[in-house]
Amino acid sequence: MTDTNKSDDRVKQFTEFRQRMNQRILDEPNQVVRRFFALDTQTYQPGALDVKTKELCGLVASMVLRCDDCISYHVAQCRDAGVNRAEMFDAFSIGLVVGGSIVIPHLRRAVDFLDQLETGGAATPEAHDHG
Repeated sequence: MTDTNKSDDRVKQFTEFRQRMNQRILDEPNQVVRRFFALDTQTYQPGALDVKTKELCGLVASMVLRCDDCISYHVAQCRDAGVNRAEMFDAFSIGLVVGGSIVIPHLRRAVDFLDQLETGGAATPEAHDHG
């Protein structure tokens, strides 16, 4: 398998799993979960901060919390919001400084995911679409 196929597969697998499981979760009749998902969707809408800034904040918070799925998601959303590589690395730097050296393995995976998005051409996850 070529590197491009691997990158397409990783991004595709991430996106498909996220969509499938979000739908599975939302099929349950639990209003707390549904409301939380709706709150997440509303949070990343344009407001006093634009979407690009909000996604960068989400990326930094995800790095500090060391959530690889969250990091991958926000890397994709940042890219879709127009964040360039230099801006992405500024955000990575903040996450690393705030989170400390324990963030380094997550930084590696974030950069790998970014590289794959940039070279793979696979579809990214829908922006804060939990259905």
